[in-house]
Amino acid sequence: MKVAVYGLGYVGLTAAVCLVKQGHTVVGVDVSDTKVAAINSGLSPIVEPGVPEMLAAAVAGGRLRTTTALGRDLNDCQVAIVCVGTPSAADGSHDMSYIDAVSREIASSLSLDAPGLLSVVYRSTMRPGTMETFVAPIFRSCLGQFDDRVELVYNPEFLRESVAVSDYFNPPKIVIGTADGHPSAQMDQLHHGLPCRTFYTTYREAEITKFVDNTFHALKVAFGNEVGRICSELEINVDVVHDIFVSDVKLNISPNYFRPGGAFGGSCLPKDVRALCHIADTVAVDASVIGSLMTSNAAHKQFVFERMTRGVSRGARILVSGLSFKAATDDIRESPNVDLVKRLIEGGYDVRVFDAAIRRVFLVGQNQRYIYGEIPEFDEILIDEAAARAMTFDVVLEMQGRGSLPFSTAARVVRLEDIFAPLAAED
Repeated sequence: MKVAVYGLGYVGLTAAVCLVKQGHTVVGVDVSDTKVAAINSGLSPIVEPGVPEMLAAAVAGGRLRTTTALGRDLNDCQVAIVCVGTPSAADGSHDMSYIDAVSREIASSLSLDAPGLLSVVYRSTMRPGTMETFVAPIFRSCLGQFDDRVELVYNPEFLRESVAVSDYFNPPKIVIGTADGHPSAQMDQLHHGLPCRTFYTTYREAEITKFVDNTFHALKVAFGNEVGRICSELEINVDVVHDIFVSDVKLNISPNYFRPGGAFGGSCLPKDVRALCHIADTVAVDASVIGSLMTSNAAHKQFVFERMTRGVSRGARILVSGLSFKAATDDIRESPNVDLVKRLIEGGYDVRVFDAAIRRVFLVGQNQRYIYGEIPEFDEILIDEAAARAMTFDVVLEMQGRGSLPFSTAARVVRLEDIFAPLAAED
């Protein structure tokens, strides 16, 4: 099939190259001239294992091209996948302006008399009811009666950054929401051969799925970190406690997300927790446990800061290794490591940041707005490997696991995984 992908961020670009791998032809659409130019030259604007190689092959083979405006060429496609952002508004609700703009762009590009059915597939996280009360009315206002030409589908994605390609080809489940809950032939073709169970539902069940999943993931992270803090204060070996807990696969499900470590962050968990809290408020449901997750996560950020700066004098020169919220990605949106850097600067430390995955030229969109909003002096503190090797630091904070810094720059190295070690007895 010929597939259009709108929005070439982490979800959209990964989907695009994976679709080509499955044998489809893809045209990507994004408003960023920088992204479009990079992709058309075979260069990935995101850091995601496997994507650069697949992208280069897809472009070289003529199976992937990108543009800032597809226009009437959309009529040659069988599927259009929408992967644009739905960032958090101040009250926790979703900013739907990108969904609105792309929906109108798609609808206005279509010819009702063109042959075939176009499946317009939304993967952006959206409040339940959005397909019925927001998206469908846009298509009706632009096209009138469109059922014979357009099939609206909600198909949430379950990709984890840093293992997104593996997750695409080995998904935990496939959820497809249609107007009547019945199967879609083109969606079946799109997912052909993927080894998992497929759930066909109406829109609302599909729309709520990501909120339920991501809020539970956030709950597991917060829970694991709270247990870790308690164990640390009581001088209990948290690794032993963790091993016992996750050994119970009958009741405790699995080890994923439960290991104590850094605070949760990124583009999904905080946004979806806030959104589900907002949804609960609007329907007058007391969701106290869910509502406490962001507070607990904020407390954990303070705990990490205090533990990692323990014994470090004010004014010390500190290198923070790893800025993105997760290793092997360049996504810095709501990264707890950004919060740590901000606290260090405010605390009077002389801070530099090294992250091999962060490239200024590709800091665009939400990543760019977020980092300069949180750390206005970002350009001055971000250094490359050569500068990091040339400078002398009092302390290096490794925020993405042991060995994430490929060189030594200080006698003292503090690692994120060490924060739960019991406090040394004071003399």
